[in-house]
Amino acid sequence: MLMQKNEQLTRSLGLGFAIVLVLGNVIGSGVFKKVAPMAAELHSAGWILLCWVLGGVITMFGAISNAEIASMLADTGGEYKYYKKIYNKFFSFIYGWANFAAIKTAAIAGVSYVFAESLHSLVNLPPVLASLESVNLFGIFYPFQGFNVKLAAIVLILFLTWFNSRGLKMGANLSTIILILVVGGILIIAYGGSTAADASLERAFSFSTNNGSTVTISAVFTAMLAAFWAYEGWNSIGFLGGEIKNAHKNLPYSLIIGLSVIILVYLIANIAYLAVMPIGQMEAVNAAGNQVAAIEVVKTFWGTAGVTFITVLILLSTFGCTHATVMSNARTSYAMASEGLFFKNMALVNKHHVPGNALWYQGVWACMLVLSGTFDQLTDMLIFAAFIFYGATTLGVFILRKKMPDAHRPYRVWGYPVIPAIFIIFCAFLIVNTIYARPREAGIGMTLILIGVPLYYWFQRTKNKEA
Repeated sequence: MLMQKNEQLTRSLGLGFAIVLVLGNVIGSGVFKKVAPMAAELHSAGWILLCWVLGGVITMFGAISNAEIASMLADTGGEYKYYKKIYNKFFSFIYGWANFAAIKTAAIAGVSYVFAESLHSLVNLPPVLASLESVNLFGIFYPFQGFNVKLAAIVLILFLTWFNSRGLKMGANLSTIILILVVGGILIIAYGGSTAADASLERAFSFSTNNGSTVTISAVFTAMLAAFWAYEGWNSIGFLGGEIKNAHKNLPYSLIIGLSVIILVYLIANIAYLAVMPIGQMEAVNAAGNQVAAIEVVKTFWGTAGVTFITVLILLSTFGCTHATVMSNARTSYAMASEGLFFKNMALVNKHHVPGNALWYQGVWACMLVLSGTFDQLTDMLIFAAFIFYGATTLGVFILRKKMPDAHRPYRVWGYPVIPAIFIIFCAFLIVNTIYARPREAGIGMTLILIGVPLYYWFQRTKNKEA
């Protein structure tokens, strides 16, 4: 049974839960899978570790810049709400649409895809509609290719959409339990790898390339697309701003504490991977296309039992990350619909005080994205789209310091104006490099974003007619 539109979301999450949700939205598949494509770009273990550190530092620069704005404007919808103050309603809508069409729903699709791949490696899912694998759209999209895996991902998305429609606090408690298990499991694997008989920390920190090539700036930026996927999701806590207690303080604190933990965990894990597996073998894992780097690493020192352990760990991690992303992202669509700038029934709050319709719209579109492409296509597309808006949010720090100089700021970004400026410049380089190195993914992402332009005017005209 649906409540009326004016039924309010409730502030039920404290700082502890907010930190858990930052961690839960971020720690998913990237820490297990993305070291292999980074190896294929850089051919050097030391450069891979450097890219993980750079990715974490740059992400932190963006997060502490975002935190200043979140501390001022905390509300349900995150950046969608911020952009109305920084820019205007049009840009705010374009962000909300991009989030729905190309960023967070693609994140849901991408992480659920890795969950399904891991499930398939554990139980060997039977083929489904194998005779249709060659069916394609424009020679780019093959919806029935590997449909058994895609179907498992779709089932996961639909289940978690239903689960999150049953209430917020129950979902937050589940995130806490999963997160403890996942972080503990990653640290156990890192310890096992670093103490394995064939492990070599010297190899992990070597900056020499295995093929004698020179590492280029473009290769570094392309490799960092992979690292940024592993860090993606840190801003999702802002979408729940209207449901966090004392959000003006707890939002920035949760971002800073959560990301600091994530950077440390990722670095420890990747040092262990690269200490065990030579860079050439890591490149072979990437070339295979259907292997997960962490599984192949663990197989070398724990054998079959280790493979089972890490596969279950990846299932837990990707389940938890999909769950957290499903939970948080629908709040942006809800905020848009509440203002008449999205489908009206997405503004309804159900009897469990959550935006149930917004969750289901999001779930259906995420399922469509699962059918649209491979994991790496999805992640490269969403990172390209996300960094357009990450840069716009950080630019907002400068704009609001001029527009609202006397506004109360519970948190001020450290290192202003240098830190925000560095992040903005980095975003610009990443966007340009992605257009050069991954034109297909950049083109798909930009197309999905630009579809929002006519939609804005359509929703605005509909809203004006009803006024």
